[in-house]
Amino acid sequence: MSEVLKKALEKLGLVRDIDLVLHLPLRYEDETRIIAIAATREGQTSQIEATVVDQQVQLSPRRQLVVQVEDASGSCTLRFLNFYPYQQKSLAVGKRLRIRGEVRGGFWGRQMLHPQVKAAEGNLPAALTPVYPTSRNLPQAYLRRVIATALQRVALPETLPPQAPPPPFPNTQGAPMRTWSLHEALHFLHHPTPDVALATLEDKTHPAWQRLKAEELLAQQLSQYKLRQARAQLVAPVLKPHTAPAGTDAPLPLHEQLLGRLPFALTAAQRRVCEEIALDIARPTPMHRLLQGDVGSGKTVVAAISAAIGIDAGWQCALMAPTEILAEQHFRKLTEWLNPLLAERGQSVAWLVGAQKKKQRQQMLQAIADGTAALVVGTHAIIQEHVQFARLGLVLIDEQHRFGVAQRLSLRRHDTPADAQTDADNAATALAGAGMEPHMLMMTATPIPRTLAMTYYADLSVSTIDELPPGRTPIVTRLIAEHRRDELIERLARQIAQGRQAYWVCPLIEESEALDLSNATATYETLGEAMPHARLGLLHSRMSGADKQAVMTAFAAGDIDLLVATTVIEVGVDVPNASLMIVEHAERFGLSQLHQLRGRVGRGSTASACILLYATNDHGKLSDTAKERLQAMAQTNDGFEIARRDLEIRGPGEFMGARQSGAALLRFADLATDQNLLEWARALAPRMLQHDPALAEAHMARWLGGKWDYLKA
Repeated sequence: MSEVLKKALEKLGLVRDIDLVLHLPLRYEDETRIIAIAATREGQTSQIEATVVDQQVQLSPRRQLVVQVEDASGSCTLRFLNFYPYQQKSLAVGKRLRIRGEVRGGFWGRQMLHPQVKAAEGNLPAALTPVYPTSRNLPQAYLRRVIATALQRVALPETLPPQAPPPPFPNTQGAPMRTWSLHEALHFLHHPTPDVALATLEDKTHPAWQRLKAEELLAQQLSQYKLRQARAQLVAPVLKPHTAPAGTDAPLPLHEQLLGRLPFALTAAQRRVCEEIALDIARPTPMHRLLQGDVGSGKTVVAAISAAIGIDAGWQCALMAPTEILAEQHFRKLTEWLNPLLAERGQSVAWLVGAQKKKQRQQMLQAIADGTAALVVGTHAIIQEHVQFARLGLVLIDEQHRFGVAQRLSLRRHDTPADAQTDADNAATALAGAGMEPHMLMMTATPIPRTLAMTYYADLSVSTIDELPPGRTPIVTRLIAEHRRDELIERLARQIAQGRQAYWVCPLIEESEALDLSNATATYETLGEAMPHARLGLLHSRMSGADKQAVMTAFAAGDIDLLVATTVIEVGVDVPNASLMIVEHAERFGLSQLHQLRGRVGRGSTASACILLYATNDHGKLSDTAKERLQAMAQTNDGFEIARRDLEIRGPGEFMGARQSGAALLRFADLATDQNLLEWARALAPRMLQHDPALAEAHMARWLGGKWDYLKA
């Protein structure tokens, strides 16, 4: 095998024999029969056998190779707009050919444009010819050959326990059902017989497809159950707040002191989730909890209270955010709330991002290592190898879907020295040694499909803040087509003249020939010309941290009327006076992003609006998916309802892979249509792990390969 072919196979993930045999066809070509030319029908793909009776190169209206072929029933013209000398030789007059292509009618009779052509020799295939997903430098003929070889070589022993009930296959063909083994199913799907109903292969209802779906869902369920078992065996620090003996004048626990300093009261929902988290982190097994709360519901204060409990128990906490803007927003709030309390203990809130000056960074790293940094707030800089925590007990990850799975795993694996010293009053929380890992709280304003699907399988504990703090104003969402842009700018100018502030969000910084989207800089200049009296600011990801902060400070202070920005302001921007959000090319954004952007307004007492400016195609229409997304935004402000619709539109995402959405690792099964198979797998998985652990391990190894680790994130 050449290096080029090897790399092409690796690009598709085709490394093991099992990878090859699970690389199933996109479609099939029927080369099992020959049709007389006279029996072919226009628009149908047919295979004929005929003799070349004429060949010529025509120069008008464009250069093309035209070949005339005949059989006993009639004639057909073959046209090749791109051709080479070797093709002319293989299509010489007198050659007997086997030709397959789409038949077209016309004034000059039947024609085929660029058909597949080979010599008419050898027996016809006994099975349909598979057409596989492929990539550059990987020809179909080679892919068919290596997959056929893998099918002969691979061992597919049965991994379902003998006593297990068979999967509930639907009877799609009206005949008595039989049980398909995995070996039979895969061989059939790579080389189905000509009599199969192609519709059952295309919609994956054929029993062979059903067997694959059942196996895949069982692997997914086994991995979920095994993960829960593994987590139950891990040891985590017991995070209980310091309690003073009765009758003493000792200070209140840190989280109660924090509650007393806050300028607002917690909502009932915030109090409830704080209690859920406090119970979880007081256990000696690691918490793995998702905190769901709509935009503006107050997740940060819940994180602060959780951190206060961990700090009071003698442990460090880390809060990781996906952008510097969001991290700095958290840092400012948490510093304001916690530093006065921590100062009395000789501790503080630390700040760690990639763009820090060397001296400041060294100071922060030292404070983290010696434990004086009780809470560390930052970006992915927190998970760099040289960052060593003294006693990491609780990890908080905001907007968790913005981090890759590997990044979240890295933070959970941060080693804490086994000889870490502990407070005498908290001896029970001393590190137990190898196997100790921190509790983890992940936060999100709009649960992404992967999170929803994992929650559906009870992989995560979930806390939900299902009410907004008082004072939040409802946001009106409107859809406006691009051709009304000038009208929108006029309305925007009037709003600014009345003292309102607004955002204008663009999806790209630079022009892209592929996408042809307006860029932030050009939009900034165009809007400046259209509204000469307005004070405009520009914010994008390529600006330095200091420049970004200067722009945001000016906007928050009211010195900028209109902030033109990329999605760098998606999360972490809190300007109560900003009451208008305009999202350009809204059809290009996902629902989660649109909901986050909309959440930047409505933070004050002024009525707020979100305008989704969308572009249409040449016929003035949106794609069905884009229309569905934008309509969902206009119909509801509920982040959980938006997440549900996002799941419907985008799919459950890749459960065990690094990607967050799109094509699922459930390559074959569909959660919407295969509920019966899912229930079968959910019932079988725990019994199989208990009674047939060797078969369960073999089944997961076959289907998951090296992806098991990703579940731990």
